[in-house]
Parts: sequence; C-alpha cells; structure tokens
Amino acid sequence: MSSLTLSSRADPARSLVLVTMCLGVLVAQIDTSVVNLALRRISADLAADVSRLQWVVDAYNLAYASLLLSGGVLADLYGRRRIFALGVALFTLGSIICGFAPDIHTLIAGRAVAGIGAALEVPATLAILTVTWPDARERALPLGIWASCNGLAFIIGPTLGGALVDHAGWRSIFLLIVPLCALVLMLTRRVPESVAPDGRRLDLTGQALAILSLGALAFTAIEGPNWGWTAPSSLSAAAVCVVSAICFLRVEARPHGALLPLGLFAERTLSAALAITACMTFGMYAMLFLTPLYLQSVHGASALRAALELLPMSVAFVVVAQLSGPLANRFGARTIICAGMGAMGTGMLMFAVFLGSVLPAIEAALLVIGIGLGLTTAPIQNVAVASVPPERAGTASGLVNTARMVGATLGVAVLGLTLTGDPAAGADFRLAYLTGGAAEWLGAAIAVVYLTAASTPGPSAGGRPSSGS
Repeated sequence: MSSLTLSSRADPARSLVLVTMCLGVLVAQIDTSVVNLALRRISADLAADVSRLQWVVDAYNLAYASLLLSGGVLADLYGRRRIFALGVALFTLGSIICGFAPDIHTLIAGRAVAGIGAALEVPATLAILTVTWPDARERALPLGIWASCNGLAFIIGPTLGGALVDHAGWRSIFLLIVPLCALVLMLTRRVPESVAPDGRRLDLTGQALAILSLGALAFTAIEGPNWGWTAPSSLSAAAVCVVSAICFLRVEARPHGALLPLGLFAERTLSAALAITACMTFGMYAMLFLTPLYLQSVHGASALRAALELLPMSVAFVVVAQLSGPLANRFGARTIICAGMGAMGTGMLMFAVFLGSVLPAIEAALLVIGIGLGLTTAPIQNVAVASVPPERAGTASGLVNTARMVGATLGVAVLGLTLTGDPAAGADFRLAYLTGGAAEWLGAAIAVVYLTAASTPGPSAGGRPSSGS
C-alpha cells in the first residue's frame, strides 16, 4: 500500500478540483503573458533598458525555476492543497507589489515574489490532478484541459491586458490578478488534501545551492554583455555558477532526504521528458518575450493590437490542447510530442523567414507555433508524471516544471542577447527565432531517440499503475 493518503477517499466533485487547478494555472499564466506586452511602457515609465526588462521577466522565471523542486517536496510533505493555497497567496502579494512599484527594482522584486508563489502553486496542481486521476490514460483528458488554460491565458490576458495597458496604464495588469486569486483561494477549501511524506525532508542545503547556481547563470547570461564577457564580474559569476552546480550534485548524491533524487534520472523516459521540456520553453518563452517587442517596435502596434495579433497562436493552443490527450492515447505520446515540437520549430523558422513581410505571413507562423505548443504541453507533462511511482508525483511535477522554467530563463537570457542594439533591427530578431526553432527541433529529435512507445501513455501503454490512494 502506498503511503499516499487522501483526507477523503470519496471524491464526487472531481470537476471542482479540475476547475480550481485550472484557475490556479490560469492566474499564473495571465500575469506572465500580460507582462510581455507591457514591457515597452514599463521601459518608458521606469527608464529601464533591455537588460532590466529581461530581469522583469527572468526574476519571475528564476525564482520559479529555483524553488519548483522545493515546491513539489513541500506539497508532498505538508499537503498539496495547503501548499497550493500558500502559493496563490504569495502570488497575490507579488502582484500587489508590482502594481504599486515606484521603480524598476521594486517591480523586479515583486516579480520574484510572484515567482516564489508560482513555484509553490504549480507543482501542487499537477500532484493534485495525479491523485484525483491516478490512471495515466484517464488523466490525459483533464491534463489536456489543464494545459489548455495556458493557452486560454494567452487569449484572456493579453487581450484584456493590452486594453488596460493602453487605457489604464501597465500597473493595472498586475492589480487585475488580485480578485482572481481571491476566487481561487475560496475554491481551494473544497479540494481534498493529500500528502506523501515517505520519510523525506526539506533539503535546505540543496535548495540554497540550486538558487545560487541558477541565479549566477542568469546573471552571467543577462549582464555579461553589459559587463563584458571577460570582465572579472562576468568570470566570477560564471565560476560561482559552475562551483555551486558541482556542489549541488554532490549534495544531491546523498541517499536520503535529497531535494533532487538523482536516482530518478535513471528512468530514461523522465530524463528525456525533462530535456524535451527545456528545449520547448527555451524557444517558446524567448519568442513570447521578443514577439511583442517586434510587433510594437517594427510594426508600430499598440499593446492591444499586439495582443490581438498574437491570438492565432493562443487560440490554436487552446483548441489543440483539448485534443492532445485523446490524440496521445490513440497514436502514442511520443508521436504527438514529436509532431508538436516539430511544428513549433517549423513555425519559428517561418517567423524568421517572414520577418519584415506582410502581417498575414507572421500570423501563419504564429498559428503553426500554437498548434505545436498545444500538441506538446499536456502529453510531455503526463509522460513525466507517469514515469515515476505515484508517491513521487509532487517531485516529478516539480522536476518537469523546473526544466520548463530553466529553459524559459535561459531562452529569455540567451536569445535576448541578440537585442544588443535597436530593437527595430530585423537581423537581431531573425537570429533569435532561428536559434529558438533549432531548440524545438532538438527536442523533437530527443523524443524520437529516447522516448519509446512502451514507456509513454498511449495505445500500447497505460502508464505506470497506481499503487493505491
């Protein structure tokens, strides 16, 4: 019998659980999607250069990526519902700080607080869904709905947020989140509690080293062009990154209580899923950072118009994500993931080719990217969670989301380096999209080589069986 326990074995309201988890993800993604549209106004109002704008995005990504593993462990140890609620509360606090930030540094700090909240919230949502739908094939549909909320956020958030930025100022986009968070907290009271301690503990040493390593990596990538790559500050940050990463791996090699149980990486399917996820978000989040800047700087679009021009991608994401679960069950997750990553890579290549062209050509590229993202997001999450025992659901969801945000942080930092001059320079954007597309195709290749039909939920495999609830 698994150590996994539910406070209530009878669960007649699984749909309410799904709605609550979807709203939690929706809140986090609305904030992220709107911020990209507001960057140009933030730059003007707070006198922020490109590197500071990268920090507005990456302060959230970095806090999120650094703490996701602890978020998953905390959810397993102290209760998924409890940690989910704490995450939503912190996200609300961060949004309020951003809404009233008097300068760029306070805004960046508020984004970091919101990232901490998201790091507690999002792994808990996946763990709660895994407990509520223990069978991987049955879980495919709710995970598809959960994933589609990411796309729904890119419809609701930018459209409403673009109008707010144009007519009420960029601060209103953060304050918009507060009442939605309050609704999520109210619904959370109806979600059954679940824990899976298994004798584990919070690994504070490993957590500190993870923050130090990822933080130094982000500092090196974002500030390196300003400092100079061979400057003592750049070399020092790079050295801190490498040394802390080595120390992190040594600490995590301990047999008990590790933040990141290295033995999990012996599972080939999980390791491949993490690599694919990082490739996916490396290109995707950089595209979401760059595209609003391109549309507003090169095409002269307002924030609202830029949001509307992103709709083909967002709508395709929402529609296709709803179908990704049934498609993965019918054709196999590997096939759908390969198709999705390939479509994203193709769409980014199209974008690079069509830069400076008429708007319909750009819209076609965004449509292809949205289809690929919708095909990939839920199946890759399901593959990762299904590859470990149910009592490790929180850890696995933390791992896959860590890979997602590490890829996103690096994508924004590395591809943002191409914008060292005037954002209107088309060559800068073209290089970024080509590099992002290459990352997506690399992810497709990893899926072909390292995912097998027998190891992914689909027609020939139902996923790892649950050992009880």
